[in-house]
Amino acid sequence: MGRHGTIAGRKAAQDNKRAAVFTKYARAIMIAAKAGGDPAYNASLKNAIDKAKGINMPKDKIEQAVKKGTGELAGDSLEEARFEGYGPSGIAVIVDVLTDNMNRTTSAVKHTFDRFGGNLGSPGCVSYMFERMGIILVEKGAADEDALMEAGLDAGIDDIIDADEYWEIRTGESELNAVADALRGAGYELAEADVEFIPSMESEPKDDHALKSLSKMIDAFEDNDDIQKVYTNSSVELVFE
Repeated sequence: MGRHGTIAGRKAAQDNKRAAVFTKYARAIMIAAKAGGDPAYNASLKNAIDKAKGINMPKDKIEQAVKKGTGELAGDSLEEARFEGYGPSGIAVIVDVLTDNMNRTTSAVKHTFDRFGGNLGSPGCVSYMFERMGIILVEKGAADEDALMEAGLDAGIDDIIDADEYWEIRTGESELNAVADALRGAGYELAEADVEFIPSMESEPKDDHALKSLSKMIDAFEDNDDIQKVYTNSSVELVFE
C-alpha cells in the first residue's frame, strides 16, 4: 500500500482471503446496480462484477446481488461513508465503508484507529493529500507494457507503473471507462478497474515498529466486512503476514 503497491498489494491480500471479501463485493454490486441492472449500460456495475469474478465469486451470488440492487429481491439497506484519520507516525488513512449499521461501523473504525496508535480525524483532514485516479490492473504475463500503452493511449492512459505481478495503468477519473473499454477491445483481461485515491503527498513511517503497526491497522480494516477500501499515503510498502 505504498507508492507502487497501493492497489496491487491490496488485491493480492484480498485474493488470499477470498471467502472473507465476498460480502464486500456483493455490497459493491448492490450499490452499483441501483443505477441499472445491465452492465452493458452501467460501467460501475460492470467494474463491480468484473472484480467479483476476479476472486471467483460464484455466478449465483453475483446475480443475487444485482437483483437486490435493482429491487427484484429484498436486500439490506446500505449506507456509504468515508472516514479519514491518521495512523502511526501521522500516516494519512482513508477508509471507505458500505454498511447496514452506521453506528456499529463508526465504532469499529474508531476502535481500529485507536488500537494501533492512530486517531480518527474530521472529514477532509487527509483527503487533500490524495488524488482521485482511474486504476486498471493487467497481469504482466498477459501483456506487454508498450502494447498496453499503444492500445489505450488515445483513450486517455496517463501512465503505466510496474506493480510486481501487474501493470498498474493510471488514467484520469473520467477516462477510466474509455481506457478500460479500449483495453478490453484489444483483447486484454482486466484484473481490476476502478477509481482510487492515489497519494500526491507521501509520508514515511518513522521506524519498523510504526510500519508494522500501520500494516496491522490496515489488515484489521480489510478484515471488516463493512469496509470496502483503505488507502494510505505511506511511501514505504506495507508488510502483511
